Amino acid sequence: MPILSRETILEKISSREIVLRPFREDHVQPASVDLCISDDFLQVDDSQQSVIDFSTEIQYKSVHAQEIILPPKSFILAKTLEYLEVPLDLTAFVEGRSSIGRLGLFIQNAGWIDSGFKGTITLELFNANSVPIRLQAGKRVCQLVFMTLDRKLKQGYSGKYQGQLDVTGSRINHEK
Repeated sequence: MPILSRETILEKISSREIVLRPFREDHVQPASVDLCISDDFLQVDDSQQSVIDFSTEIQYKSVHAQEIILPPKSFILAKTLEYLEVPLDLTAFVEGRSSIGRLGLFIQNAGWIDSGFKGTITLELFNANSVPIRLQAGKRVCQLVFMTLDRKLKQGYSGKYQGQLDVTGSRINHEK
């Protein structure tokens, strides 16, 4: 399954096969698109729970700020500034930018972005460093890589995160 090149990404965005808003052409790399962090974050509310398990709804504190300090060895959820729609013949995955990883900030998206997904991408951020890291809204933090499927799907993703526009905490407690 080939990874899309810069030229193909630009063609698919131009034809609106891929929706990416806001879009900046200078964020398109040779085989990926850089995405930015928004000004919305979620932190686990440790005053509301002493343990996290798979069957109980997790309580979060919402933080809206242009910048936030992520202490050493701590975790926060964020979202991309960009809204994305993935067509039924593509899938995508998120990778942290190497310049960000070299600061000790691990950026992950838990799994693939399935064909048919629409929404913003919730990112899991972990500061593996021994000093705090300042996160600033609007900065490029990760990259989106597109791959073609062996065939176009008849129906795309329709799971519990479809259409998310806000930072979305875990919904594992919704699973059976």
